[in-house]
Amino acid sequence: MDIAVWIASGILALILGGAGASKLVRSREKILENPNMGWADDFSQTGIRLIGLAEVAGALGLVVPWATDVLPVLTPVAGYCLAALMTGAGIVHVRRHEYAGLPFVLLLVCGALFVAVARTVAL
Repeated sequence: MDIAVWIASGILALILGGAGASKLVRSREKILENPNMGWADDFSQTGIRLIGLAEVAGALGLVVPWATDVLPVLTPVAGYCLAALMTGAGIVHVRRHEYAGLPFVLLLVCGALFVAVARTVAL
């Protein structure tokens, strides 16, 4: 089971860390050039950067505390927070009638909850 949790943690960290870093370094205008990122029209540059920061912090939180055994309780906290963040993303997509990416968002929610629950049980 531990191997599955590490794999899920790594994949989620790569996806969310990359997505978050992209939101941190790209301007709102550049983000809006991608037709799949229409949601950014509803947020300010600061809001987009804060979402990116939350994704990067959550990605690090999924891996670093557990791997270093320094405050490992932060790993399930990061998982639950990422699940909440992705649930919010799903709500935004539903409100905007952007259903194409919704299955992927739900997969991220499930993955984050899987890591969070597995690491909570292992504490």
